[in-house]
Amino acid sequence: MNPDCKIFIVMGKTDPDGADVRRQQSMILVPRDTPGVEVRRAMQVYGYEDHSHGGHAEVVFDGARVPASALVGEEGGGFAIAQARLGPGRIHHCMRLIGMAERAIELMCRRAVERTAFGKPLAQQGVVHNWIADARVTVEQLRLLVLKTAWLMDTVGNRGAHTEIQAIKIATPRAVVDILDKAVQLHGAGGVSQDFPLAELWAGARTLKLADGPDEVHQRSLARRELKKYV
Repeated sequence: MNPDCKIFIVMGKTDPDGADVRRQQSMILVPRDTPGVEVRRAMQVYGYEDHSHGGHAEVVFDGARVPASALVGEEGGGFAIAQARLGPGRIHHCMRLIGMAERAIELMCRRAVERTAFGKPLAQQGVVHNWIADARVTVEQLRLLVLKTAWLMDTVGNRGAHTEIQAIKIATPRAVVDILDKAVQLHGAGGVSQDFPLAELWAGARTLKLADGPDEVHQRSLARRELKKYV
């Protein structure tokens, strides 16, 4: 949706009947003003729009044609290109999620010491102690796992860090969604309103359980890799 985006990178099947399913896709550059390309509408994510980058869009391609010279790389190389960026993309998501969790912990603590309910500050409520303590422990565990993954990517490459990349993509969104949910709960009605960033942060974290592959796909792949050790 950003008007400064003049060229689209489009991935689609160029050999749908190819024997190797990983060689059926290609990436190609398509100028925005190509006849047959229509940016139809902005798409919201959990009711929010990504204003910082212009947002996601529904794009329709109807008879749009570009020359074969617009291919990115070689024909059939689209899957490999996509996979090459998924590892760094996933670790980037998890780094941002840890930042979201830190923000949530800060907001929980501020709310707990400032808000009084039933005659005493929320900070004196036992369940609030549990939420804050569990959140801190979880964030530190996630931080170390993400740091290990980044180190492996630097030292042995994305393939060598495959298990850890999948592990952080499974664990981090799941845990951070739970932390944000507790932060929303602590803020009551304010937590779901626009007066605090928690609802939007929750929507973003929940979306990352789908982005770059849903949790279940990573779980299946990771489990298969573990099982191979015993076959």
